[in-house]
Amino acid sequence: MTSPTWLTRNVRVLSAVSLMQDAASEMLYPLLPVLLTTVLGAPAAVVGLVEGVAEGAAALMKYLSGRFSDRAGRKPLVGLGYGLAAVGKVIVAASAIWPFVLVGRVVDRIGKGIRGTPRDALLADGVAPAQMGRVYGFHRTADTLGAVIGPLVGLAVLEWTGGNIHVALWIAVIPAFLSAALVLLVHENKRPVAAAVVSTAEASTEAVPSTEARSSTAAGSASPTLETTAPARSPLPRSFNRVVGILTLIALVNFPDVLVLLRVSQIGFSVTGVIGAYVVYNLFYTLISYPAGVLADRMPRARVYALGLVCFAIGYVGLGLVNGGWAVIALLCVYGGFNGVTDGVGKAWISSLVPPTMRGRAQGVFQGFMGGSVLIAGLWAGLIWNLGPGHGVVPLIVSGAVAAVAAPLLWAAGRRLG
Repeated sequence: MTSPTWLTRNVRVLSAVSLMQDAASEMLYPLLPVLLTTVLGAPAAVVGLVEGVAEGAAALMKYLSGRFSDRAGRKPLVGLGYGLAAVGKVIVAASAIWPFVLVGRVVDRIGKGIRGTPRDALLADGVAPAQMGRVYGFHRTADTLGAVIGPLVGLAVLEWTGGNIHVALWIAVIPAFLSAALVLLVHENKRPVAAAVVSTAEASTEAVPSTEARSSTAAGSASPTLETTAPARSPLPRSFNRVVGILTLIALVNFPDVLVLLRVSQIGFSVTGVIGAYVVYNLFYTLISYPAGVLADRMPRARVYALGLVCFAIGYVGLGLVNGGWAVIALLCVYGGFNGVTDGVGKAWISSLVPPTMRGRAQGVFQGFMGGSVLIAGLWAGLIWNLGPGHGVVPLIVSGAVAAVAAPLLWAAGRRLG
């Protein structure tokens, strides 16, 4: 039985790489609010600060690595990024005071920023635009499966060690380094050389190809096209800028998930309860990612994204109103639908709006702006976390209300946005 044409070698290898890295990250992630507030004694605002600054660093690196990878190659940046992420996890595991956790998270997220955009560009190589939803949906499924496996391993380690969080953090380092090693299996084609800038008059005289050009084409070289010879500095399409602007504004209310987990902890869930709830959240995230990608190949991606915002609104407002019990688990499942629908769909949407030679830069700009928005969201949410009833009620309800307004507007935009 032959594999689907979109299931390329890089899609398979990079999905395995992401599964391993996410298993490591998500073994650590649900423990962060407990580590910071309980073990190290930091206030809730520090949780938002740590994740906000870390995501801001990732945003900057995503932007820079995306621009650089289109010209200098993507695989080395992917390997460097996964290696730095592993080093960051070592720093967090060794932390005795919360500023060290901040340093470790920043190093980890810088690694994520370096690897993310060149990896997402490599995923799209050799794939038809009409199949990109499947590619990114499959990748997100593998990635989030790691986010299910990691917390389960973390639970087992906590049970085995009598609740020793630091041992669980050290165990998370192992799959992180294995993930970096797997990058060696990634294959990258030689990047097409950007076309020399010539005048319109010179270009018009090139009607008949030279003998060298004909022999090069006969030898199997790809014929020059607008897509493969576009200069790296060409402006990104207007449709791309419009979509990035809209999604960036929406992301200003999407604060880091670690604050959502802090809310779960503060309304009465134990450490193992928080991790268990996070496993269920990631399970729904995993199950929804690929079907959402398939759906995004069949209908306007703006409308699929809008469906994700409906899940966001229900999840955030609900978590702001409930005070414990099974309703928290149900709402986390709904919230998992938001990330499952929008993460891969957003990347596929962006890749479909630009030619192949611009995909690294496009993903860098998109993910950089999105990460910058999460930085801002983490800071404002952390600062008003204890406002009113406290425990994150106000920021959760405010963010959910904004998403509830944005969802129908994005749906109405429909085909105009692609």
